[in-house]
Order: sequence, then structure tokens, then C-alpha cells
Amino acid sequence: MPPLLDGLRILILEDEVLIAMDVEQLCRDQGAADVTIVDDLAEIDRRDGLSWFDAAIVDLMLGGTSTLDFAARLRNAGIPFVFASGHSDSEEIEGSFPEIQLIAKPYSGDDLIEAVATACGRAKAA
Repeated sequence: MPPLLDGLRILILEDEVLIAMDVEQLCRDQGAADVTIVDDLAEIDRRDGLSWFDAAIVDLMLGGTSTLDFAARLRNAGIPFVFASGHSDSEEIEGSFPEIQLIAKPYSGDDLIEAVATACGRAKAA
């Protein structure tokens, strides 16, 4: 059986460097072809659209700025993603993004990878 993220290009939207590096390694260990860490929404706007990654792991807050508008862009573009955050206003997320899984920090690596794989249709929801 191939690794859960085999061949995927993953965006990690995270402003805590050590967490981002841990998540990057988790994704690579599960076969991700490319993993890009971004810690500023402006950097995404400087890139060429959203076509350079297949799935995303999105922190709810980057340097005090909400990422919910970016998450809406992902959803509208049909790009699978999960929220991974210590800032969990679950009512707002459940109301605006009922179909998107929130993995609360601190989380286990297995839970995070399973959530991304499920979002990408590579694993069944528990």
C-alpha cells in the first residue's frame, strides 16, 4: 500500500517554524512529492494562483491574521484542506466550513496525516 500522501504537493500554512518543520517531515514521510511552508498570506498572493499545490494544511491564524478568507478560496477552487490550529473557534468553523476537519493543537502526527488523506479521498473518515 502506498503512503497516504504519495505524490501530493502539500501547502503548509503555519507561522510557528518548529511546528511547520515537524508537519513538513510528517508529510514527506507519508510520500508527499513536494511540501511548501508559507507563513504569510501575502506570499501566496505573490505566487501564480492556487495550482502549485494539491492540498493544504491551514492554521487559522497567521501572525494575528485570520486565514478564513483564504480557506474560502481553497474551497471555491476545490482544493482539499484541513485546519490545524490552536485557535479553535469551532462554532465559526462549523458554521462556515462544516465539511472541513479541524485538528486542534497539540495534535498527533497520525491524526493530522489521516485528516489530510481523508480530505484528499485517500482514506475513509473515522
